[in-house]
Amino acid sequence: MKYTQLGRTGLKVSRLVLGTMNFGPQTDEADSHAIMDAAQASGINYFDTANVYGWGENKGRTEEIIGTWFAQGGGRRDKTVLATKVYGNMAGDGDVWPNHDRLSAVNIRRAVDASLKRLQTDYIDIYQFHHIDRRTPFEEIWQAIDVLVQQGKILYAGSSNFPGYKIAQANETAARHGRVGLVSEQCLYNLAERRAEMEVIPAAQEYGLGVIPWSPLHGGLLGGVLKKEAEGKRRKDGRSANALENTKVRDQVQAYEDLLDKHGIEPGEAALAWLLTRPGVTGPIVGPRTQEQLDSALRAVELELSEDVLTSLDEIFPGPGPSPEAFAW
Repeated sequence: MKYTQLGRTGLKVSRLVLGTMNFGPQTDEADSHAIMDAAQASGINYFDTANVYGWGENKGRTEEIIGTWFAQGGGRRDKTVLATKVYGNMAGDGDVWPNHDRLSAVNIRRAVDASLKRLQTDYIDIYQFHHIDRRTPFEEIWQAIDVLVQQGKILYAGSSNFPGYKIAQANETAARHGRVGLVSEQCLYNLAERRAEMEVIPAAQEYGLGVIPWSPLHGGLLGGVLKKEAEGKRRKDGRSANALENTKVRDQVQAYEDLLDKHGIEPGEAALAWLLTRPGVTGPIVGPRTQEQLDSALRAVELELSEDVLTSLDEIFPGPGPSPEAFAW
């Protein structure tokens, strides 16, 4: 495994991030534990989750699965850089009360204590804001984070799904009060969805945030979907199936798969390897449901794409370019 610094911090993290969103809803506890063991054995030290994972009436279940894994000991927690998120409403279905969601100081305090209990740990390495909160000023958010840092409950704060101007606003507010501010940003970013290159990634680079792309295969679209479809190995629903109804997208994906087939490269591995070449990217989040999917992701770390392949990928999936040139002269 290769490692890098997380943004401007001194924290060293693996170039792949283990996403856990499938743990519980699609992968049972035993298999989830096996995947985490295998990921850690391979050198992945950065695990990402969120308090709402498990979804619906099972919100929090994913954190619980990670917690029972930590409880097995063997240095599991000490070797893990643990990231979780706050924002979504954690009240029971049909029992939605005010102040049980978003980023008010009261909800941040409630949410972090609940996550620590589920995760069976004393601290969270990176506590992430899952979405912007237009109602809560950053002065209040940073005051709440300061208290958690002083209490030893969290070490760093990060963002997820923030636009560029909110990254700037958050860190300018933090700087005025002598605080560290955001150290990472999780954003939707992959070959087929490159709008983050316009403002989010430049803002992250300017303020020293590590970029953590989520959905690196764009819901399976970049994982050899057409070949799997032809072989009857892919269900014909979900994000990738809907996207393929667009003729332009289907033609792009066909050209992508043809290019990689010519070079003997697996599409899913190429999509991850491409992200690892992008400026500002710390590492993509991979969410394996099986050991086979984890093994494929690990191979991507060692895959070096030639300049010819990189150029061809840019031609198939052109980026928008930086702002303001992307939308102005």
